[in-house]
Amino acid sequence: METVKVALFGLGTIGTGAAKILLNHSDRISQATGKKIELAKICDRDLTTQRDINLPSGLMTDDAESIFADPNISVGIELIGGLEPARTFVLRLLESGKDVITANKALLAQHGAELFDTARKCGRSIAFEAAVCGGIPILNALSTALQANTLQSIHAIVNGTSNYILSQMESGKTSYHDAVAQAQQLGYAEANPAMDVDGTDAVQKLTILAQLGFGAVIDWTTVSRIGIESVDAIDFRYAKELGYRIKLLAVAAQSSGGLELHVSPTLVKVDNPLARVKDAFNAVRIVGDSVGPVFFQGLGAGQLPTASAVIGDLIDTVLGRTAITFNTLNLWGSGRPAIPIKSPQEFFGKAYLRLNVVDRPGVMHEISGVLGKQNISIASMIQHEPQHVDTEHKHNGEHTVLFLTTHESREGDLLQAIRQLEESTVVLGNIVRMRVQS
Repeated sequence: METVKVALFGLGTIGTGAAKILLNHSDRISQATGKKIELAKICDRDLTTQRDINLPSGLMTDDAESIFADPNISVGIELIGGLEPARTFVLRLLESGKDVITANKALLAQHGAELFDTARKCGRSIAFEAAVCGGIPILNALSTALQANTLQSIHAIVNGTSNYILSQMESGKTSYHDAVAQAQQLGYAEANPAMDVDGTDAVQKLTILAQLGFGAVIDWTTVSRIGIESVDAIDFRYAKELGYRIKLLAVAAQSSGGLELHVSPTLVKVDNPLARVKDAFNAVRIVGDSVGPVFFQGLGAGQLPTASAVIGDLIDTVLGRTAITFNTLNLWGSGRPAIPIKSPQEFFGKAYLRLNVVDRPGVMHEISGVLGKQNISIASMIQHEPQHVDTEHKHNGEHTVLFLTTHESREGDLLQAIRQLEESTVVLGNIVRMRVQS
């Protein structure tokens, strides 16, 4: 039986999971590929920390150059994360004639064009199923099974950390900060969870989904993004009254004027399957012109679910399926028709607003007047009992909390109205805004 030698870069959580599968289930992988898959080297700069895995002697190294120079190693698995040295290592692997597998969504979002260009020049391939939604085979579905469709929309929960935090807050048992701490204890969130809670991670994954689903090459830093930091327990109470749940939703949708892309906390109707996705699970709802709506759900984080996707990519690479798909799709390639990206100012949709306002006659009239001048009409309103305020706000004394939902309006008009209201004498502090999705 032919032997295929593999090198693994990074023995963190996912790297350890991939190594476990390669070492403990080599027979299963050999049966799937018809070849013996050998984990030849594991490269990590830290050779002293004890990991939750028993490794054969001599497998670990901190010498990446020795792997690039080894002609017997034909596949490199990059699980370092971050931009450097991951970018340099992937380029060196490709230039030394090796195919690459990566789970690094930040690397692809930032340097996809360069990496894929290099792979094509070197006659190699890059597989990256594990970069989005952990163990859910969503990238494979977009690049193969759904290719007969012109996609209309992708609505997705792609960050398990933020979904876990929101699920815990919705249960009413914990605050935002306590939910973040729980996510860290369970290994869902990093010590610094900023990229999860501020929507950066979800935006990077959305740009990959949009690349595959719509052929759009996007600078991820330009995508409209709102994180979950401003979501409060009281928002869940109001959402429930209206029949919604709150999710951090990543959206790519065709509309007049171009492709609409955004990530933001969103009120999702309870009968929408996305509303029922809890804890660290991810889900993707895709609508195609031929297949209609399809729904994928599974664990979007964790050692073995993500490692499962990595090893699936390895099997496809060894069998040659990755090379066929890689060349056919021409991802991040030149010569592809440009897909117009819609300006966030031109998005249309319904909105949820939470406002702290001075409790005095005429306030609601003033608020509705500002909204009306921007062609925004109120769909529903709930007002809570007045509370006493003694802060650095513009007014001391009693204030009340207003919860509004709007009918469909233009994003630019809504943002202009919010700016005017926040500058007025009736609104205290910043207005919390979320999208509303049926």
